[in-house]
Amino acid sequence: MMLDSKNINIRLEGYAARPDHYLIGIMSGTSLDGVDAVLTKISTLADGSIAEAQLVHQASIPYSSDLKVLLLALCSPETARIDDLVYAHFGLSEWYAATVRKLLDTSGFPAGKVDALCLHGQTVWHAPVLRPFPAPGGGFVPVKGTLQIGSGSLLRERAGIPVIFDFRSRDMAAGGEGAPLAPYVDALLFGSPMRGRIVQNIGGIGNATVIPAASKREGIFAFDTGPGNMIIDELIRRKTGGTEHYDEGGRRGRAGKVDAALVAALMADDYFAKAPPKSTGREMYNSAFVDRLIDEARRRSLSFGDIVATTTAFTVESIARSYRDFIYAKTKIDDVVVGGGGALNGFLMDLLRARLPADVTLMSTADLGIPEQAREAIAFAVLGHEALMGRAGNLPAVTGAARDVILGNITL
Repeated sequence: MMLDSKNINIRLEGYAARPDHYLIGIMSGTSLDGVDAVLTKISTLADGSIAEAQLVHQASIPYSSDLKVLLLALCSPETARIDDLVYAHFGLSEWYAATVRKLLDTSGFPAGKVDALCLHGQTVWHAPVLRPFPAPGGGFVPVKGTLQIGSGSLLRERAGIPVIFDFRSRDMAAGGEGAPLAPYVDALLFGSPMRGRIVQNIGGIGNATVIPAASKREGIFAFDTGPGNMIIDELIRRKTGGTEHYDEGGRRGRAGKVDAALVAALMADDYFAKAPPKSTGREMYNSAFVDRLIDEARRRSLSFGDIVATTTAFTVESIARSYRDFIYAKTKIDDVVVGGGGALNGFLMDLLRARLPADVTLMSTADLGIPEQAREAIAFAVLGHEALMGRAGNLPAVTGAARDVILGNITL
């Protein structure tokens, strides 16, 4: 269903005055597995603050093998082509629009009641470290940046619904790392009045949100712990020629043996000793990284199962070490709540449970009512809502930004 611009503008003009809002969060993560779209009902109190963010319906479309190959190539300077980047920027929005249509068709929810689509886009390069760039008038100016592709304008045309997009850039412009952006939403969804929690996302990259007991915004902090499923997924894709894209249930890793010495060597990277705020991505754990890992594994005479087991243990060690070095001394932790595809990897979860203190409970987001693959899409629906309310969506203590800023751009 297409909506005319006049009706859209009138609807958004009255947005803040209504108690209930319906937004669709759209997420395609660094794991490159596909698109998740989540219809979220956000209820507000009389002062406009959020009372509840409720999952109404969810739909997903997996990426095709051809699209994964194209996107993987765009995530490496050695293989990226500018023409492919331009076409992918627009072409991905056809996938986003198809996922929105699937969501609306399967839920029966009318398009006319959706206030906005909140699009994260597909990250192809994240560069949070300052680098000199030619400045106006000569000399150089320090610049950092991030790029999530997917045209908000094309999605607006296909869906007929306003689109909020490019959420990370404003935080970076204010001096932040543009990531992580989900911590405020994690507190809303998973905070507890009695229990301190870490919400650990294990998607392509791992990131931890620390939520002290009875906390709203105060005391929350978050950072990227390191690799999530990204390296494991690439190993599986190479081994199977693209017929498989992840270690389903962790069966391949469980069949191998962990090389503890190789895990220790991988953990020698300076990133893991760096104090938060910090973020990382595919610019670090890309195909070249996997090439070097495979070469070293061959030198050590590791089987394929051993490589997957060792890589899984590397992800777990990066998480456990982050907790030890940056969290436990600051905050009493009672629960670790895992979301993302990693929560479905039984071998990874078993390794993580073994690395947690005995008095810390391990669970998944599904145990608290949010499907493992829905958390981030809900987060961007909430961030879109905050933008429409004229409120900041970042947490400077998390991202390192100089100040609170409203996130995202909107196309009407």
